Amino acid sequence: MASSGLKPFAVLCAEPSSREGIIVDPASEEAMERSAKHSKDGGEAGVSRRSFLGGASAAAVGSAMCENTSIVGYAGAAEPSGAPVIGPDAVPATLQINGIVRKLVVPLQMTLAEVLRGPLGLTGTKIACNRGACSACTVWLDGAPVASCMILAVDVGDRSITTIEGLADGERLHPMQAAFIEHDAMQCGFCTPGLVMSCAALVERNPDPSPEDVKTAISGHLCRCGTYQNVIAATIAAAKVRKG
Repeated sequence: MASSGLKPFAVLCAEPSSREGIIVDPASEEAMERSAKHSKDGGEAGVSRRSFLGGASAAAVGSAMCENTSIVGYAGAAEPSGAPVIGPDAVPATLQINGIVRKLVVPLQMTLAEVLRGPLGLTGTKIACNRGACSACTVWLDGAPVASCMILAVDVGDRSITTIEGLADGERLHPMQAAFIEHDAMQCGFCTPGLVMSCAALVERNPDPSPEDVKTAISGHLCRCGTYQNVIAATIAAAKVRKG
């Protein structure tokens, strides 16, 4: 890409005060020459009190910006002395997942969803949008449904993690999992684990949910197959099984 000819602000701050290297608009140049000629011919003073104060204010702001090298985004910004630097190396982490304590080493930038699917091999949790917009990656943290693609693994701490694999009791499915199968709420299955986790969390805190309660619980989930009505029916059926 060809250079525009404009110098970075930080470079201009470091250069001596001169017109060299500073681009001046031709119209402004012409106006300055007319003003100088007018003053030389005996007209009004070339610098009024208003223009002097305005120029002084602009100069003060520019000087302060040049001196403050800690402003983010400007060249030459200084690092705070003595501040601890974290990363980019991986760090040890202890995660409580489905009732089992797992110790591993994870990169600081790795999300909980990536750790679950990668090093831990719990691929029931799906990554779809990877920005918290579809809820396919929903797991529980201390019983609350969360989008695991939006949480760094190192930030989980000692909170308990429950994934779709942790709902079943051995070979015995959770009532919500069984209801999803019975009511054909699965379709392609990519969004299913997240939906099951949110619906199971709902019946944990509300044993008798209404269709509106289910709609609210799954409002953040995107199902491209459009199985929402079947999901609602499955959730209400699972709630009845748990009550019975």
